[in-house]
Amino acid sequence: MDNTNNLAEVTGVIAGKFEFNHEIYAEKFYTFTLRIPRLSGTDDSVRIMVSERLLAGESFKEGDKVDIEGQFRSYNSYEPGGENRLVLTIFAKDIRKSTGAHGHNPNMLYLNGFVCKEPVYRTTPFGREITDLLIAVNRSYNKSDYIPVIAWGRNARFANTFSVGDNVKVWGRIQSRNYQKRLSEDEVVTKTAYEVSVNRLELAERSDREKNGSRLAHTQ
Repeated sequence: MDNTNNLAEVTGVIAGKFEFNHEIYAEKFYTFTLRIPRLSGTDDSVRIMVSERLLAGESFKEGDKVDIEGQFRSYNSYEPGGENRLVLTIFAKDIRKSTGAHGHNPNMLYLNGFVCKEPVYRTTPFGREITDLLIAVNRSYNKSDYIPVIAWGRNARFANTFSVGDNVKVWGRIQSRNYQKRLSEDEVVTKTAYEVSVNRLELAERSDREKNGSRLAHTQ
């Protein structure tokens, strides 16, 4: 794949039908769910968006194992009632039937972006350290993708030192988790949240605010 600041490579099984999403400049785009295995034996269910032009000449169907390369992107979805929801999707740049290469990691993601909210550090009831980040990753046409990132253990401690505007590099995997949202006293719905679980984390550059503050501290 080309060198970029947003790279996703996943392998999984098509779990559901292709559904029409939108059309732009006479090009139709479809979405489907990809089921990606974890080492633990469970699966992550990730939303894929793909152009009809990538599907031309191929016969993809539910149950097929496929390799996908693309980018992890965010979109705003305006739902009934005026609620604005962040939708995370892998935008496919290439899709092909999997060769099942031995030793291939089925879920890899690389992001190079900027911290856009203060980190949130916490510990689980069992004492495990976690830091939540929101990373803005730039793409073409002055757009950005806003990606939730979760770091664990020593990476969580490191991520908790970041400031808004810091440029960070993240290597990890895309994971899904189900949660329940209460709509009323009598109605509860199950929804799916997506985030990036960090394997490796680097600070590429401090924000101008941090660098200026460091210089002032050295002159005092």
